[in-house]
Amino acid sequence: MSGKKSKVAKDMVVGLGATGLSIARYFQRSDNNAIYFDSRDEPPGLEELGEICPDAKIQLGGSKLPRGVERIVASPGVPDSHPLLAKARKKKIEIVSDIELFAREASVPFVAVTGSNGKSTVTTLVYHMCRADGREVIAGGNLGEPSLDLLDEDEPDIYVLELSSFQLHRTQHLPAEVAVLLNVSPDHLDWHVDENEYRRSKYRVFAEAKAAVINRSDETAAQHAKHCDRVVSFGLDAPEDGQYGLRTDNGETYLARGEALLLSTGDLKMYGRHNQLNALAALATGDMLGLEMEAMLQVLVEFPGLPHRMQFVARIAAVDYINDSKATNVAAAVASIESVDSMLVLVAGGDGKGGDFGELAVAIEDKLRGAVLIGKDAEKLAHSLDTVMPVHFADTMGAAVSMAAKCAESDDTVLLAPACASLDQYSNYMERGDSFCDAVEALKQ
Repeated sequence: MSGKKSKVAKDMVVGLGATGLSIARYFQRSDNNAIYFDSRDEPPGLEELGEICPDAKIQLGGSKLPRGVERIVASPGVPDSHPLLAKARKKKIEIVSDIELFAREASVPFVAVTGSNGKSTVTTLVYHMCRADGREVIAGGNLGEPSLDLLDEDEPDIYVLELSSFQLHRTQHLPAEVAVLLNVSPDHLDWHVDENEYRRSKYRVFAEAKAAVINRSDETAAQHAKHCDRVVSFGLDAPEDGQYGLRTDNGETYLARGEALLLSTGDLKMYGRHNQLNALAALATGDMLGLEMEAMLQVLVEFPGLPHRMQFVARIAAVDYINDSKATNVAAAVASIESVDSMLVLVAGGDGKGGDFGELAVAIEDKLRGAVLIGKDAEKLAHSLDTVMPVHFADTMGAAVSMAAKCAESDDTVLLAPACASLDQYSNYMERGDSFCDAVEALKQ
């Protein structure tokens, strides 16, 4: 114990894990005492917290709100419905995200990327495009390193942040150089009060932004971004001057800016129509940042996509196996399905997070060879599909892939597009995707 008198802790950090520990490191660097809370008796990161802040006051379990707390910094995984946060709101105590702290301190421009689907891919593309153009850039946030840890690195020319609806919901100040909203579809309804709150959180990304990148199909996004100094749109249709989209020439489809043809979609290394949208969004963002087009297009030719996002696993007995474990909601699964031209066997299921599977049934109506369902909401998903095609149930991923292989015919695709979260069976979607890949590899034996 230090001999000096410790300062009264006016901040409370709710939720440990990666974000909570990054907040602890940030507070330790700024010599700011805090109380650390987690509802679990043995939360992950507890031992590391003791190493970061040896004298930290830690409260585990319950929902007691200590006296003297003036601000709560809540981790993304802690919903507003948590009793401790409800007490804080009643006492009008400020509740913020780690992104709010980042935005208050960051002294160089940052790009904010959000959307129900595709944000990790676009964040990564913009990062690589900046590097290809010779910029010093650091990426993080909801993807990779927590935002506050980025502030402890050498200052770059620009930050690129992936932001979740949870983070945006608790962020009041977000002066992004460029704000990017890829799409909005119902998701995380087990965390947000309703779909309207979820959408408001997403549109929050534009509130203080200098420039905006929007999906042309979202008229509401255009309304929320109209105050920005510059707005560039992207979409799958032919773009107007200065906008991004697709054009066809001599039977070949191209990424285009206005009437200028930029790159044949056949030269993209990423798979699927939704990745064409991601590429267009990244180009529009890079355009806003003043990046050279040649450097950006070279990235699109070389970047294979992220693991667990329409990842080609293997071709076995004339059947392709695709891992899109990151399709954790219905809209993402629909995008996956629409990217496959062949008949498919769908492997899906998990924790549906209160979502409606109806749109999934529409998407697979004419291309489903069969479905193999896993996890907590398998029965609910089966009821929603309500198809004449065979529906099977499996307890493990190995059994699911084995069943799918038996259902598939020559030139079919077996697609893992769960339309659900993974936490009912796995620690995260990556573990689920790895399990699928392992099961596919086992078919070769």
